[in-house]
Amino acid sequence: MTGKFSDNERERIRERLLDEGRDLFTRYGLTKTTIGDLTDAVGIADSTFYQFFDSKTDCYVAVLEQEGERLVPKLLDPLESNDDPEAAIVAFLTALMDEIETNALVEQLVVDSEELQRLREYHTEKERRADREESLGYILPYVEEWYEAGKVSGPDPRTVASAIRAVSF
Repeated sequence: MTGKFSDNERERIRERLLDEGRDLFTRYGLTKTTIGDLTDAVGIADSTFYQFFDSKTDCYVAVLEQEGERLVPKLLDPLESNDDPEAAIVAFLTALMDEIETNALVEQLVVDSEELQRLREYHTEKERRADREESLGYILPYVEEWYEAGKVSGPDPRTVASAIRAVSF
């Protein structure tokens, strides 16, 4: 246990910081949201924030990771539920675009180039490569399955999966 909080209190406060962070980052973005905004919403002192996150950007990244965990199954559903690779890819990209247009947090990230740049600077090249591999890992099994079933031909499955991933960005 760190500080004066029990493990349960720490978890509850961290979750509230993430929930409030999602709301504030969605409305104001990373740059305009302050640590004070986050801590005021949760009812803790600014200095207490650092028991939970090293920086505001760490909190933002945790919010984005939580959002990603929620979105991945939803976005992969079209790849699982369509037998036709072309229909699956179109449905996947449509679901992704729908999410960008309807999810204010995702839209804020995509629209605000300053926020994207801050995130690029936050992660090392090694971490960015690992993130790319992770996202490729979501798509690659479906493409490999299509190749094995003879539904897709051409370049190797990794190249096709990489192209789908690239188009999504």
